[in-house]
Amino acid sequence: MRVATIPHRDPYVEAVLPGNAVRMGPEHDPSPWLDPAYLTAWAHRVDVVHVHTGYGHLPEDEVVSWTEALRRTGVPLVVTVHQLRDPAQPTRHRHDAHLAALLATAEVVFTLTPGAADEIAERFGRTAIVVAHPSVAEPDPATGAERGLVGLAPGLPGVAVPDPAALVRAALSGAVSGGGRLRVFLEPGQRLPGGSQLTGAEGLEVVTRDPAHWARQLQELHVAVLPERCGTHSRDLEICRDVGTRVVAPSCGWFADQWCDVVVYGNDEASGFDPVSLGAALGAALTRPMPRPADRAWRAGQREAVQAVHGQVYEQVLADRGVGV
Repeated sequence: MRVATIPHRDPYVEAVLPGNAVRMGPEHDPSPWLDPAYLTAWAHRVDVVHVHTGYGHLPEDEVVSWTEALRRTGVPLVVTVHQLRDPAQPTRHRHDAHLAALLATAEVVFTLTPGAADEIAERFGRTAIVVAHPSVAEPDPATGAERGLVGLAPGLPGVAVPDPAALVRAALSGAVSGGGRLRVFLEPGQRLPGGSQLTGAEGLEVVTRDPAHWARQLQELHVAVLPERCGTHSRDLEICRDVGTRVVAPSCGWFADQWCDVVVYGNDEASGFDPVSLGAALGAALTRPMPRPADRAWRAGQREAVQAVHGQVYEQVLADRGVGV
């Protein structure tokens, strides 16, 4: 099966692509397959288009035009809904419009949690197949976790994290109160949120986030705090599950549906950030033993099952179009 995935390469895309699928290039970002003219010219080279992410930069009418071009070519569309609220967008409107156009055209819809599937049915009238988020990392046997060490990567100020300094202050207070300390991961060139008020604070450590070794940095922690106040699912949560790090996740989205061993704190667009609840969540998380890394055999079996479901769906949409595989 010749599959055009959008994006072309991504850890999740790599994990779910079945073995009998041939991914069709080119490997560009943004994907040229999102250009109606390119899609029309090269549609004969693909059997299925599978959209995951990578379309958020497009105006709403361009996504609609793209879905119309897809219908004209007759190439079936499969969509995986990773985010029901795009943290990169200032409001819900554009992403909602994107999803409405994509889901109205898709032959099959995937998502990652039962809660997200229920929301998709309620908001868009589509039934989504729920598939687990497969493993995307392996623990490093040479890396140990420090009991009591809390990690927070607040990122740059934006819609998802409007006040990083408040998050850092609350996380520091909760970590120290629980007998631990806080490690803040900053992007290269980023300054500590809160500046001089927090610099040198007891129990606070600042390091640079290393994307190439992010799984190892998460593995060193007892607890990782997810900072987003809007979002639906989290890859970092799955990395933490893989390497054995407890997760404190915001109340928005469906993070707690991804993994049952998650402690939730108040942080969403409707109610805002509740620093007291973050402190309480960290206290609860730090009293629990550090989880063991996910069983590799179980995760491998889960990944094979997810790939099998994707392969069956691709075969079915092609059979529905009268195309043999």
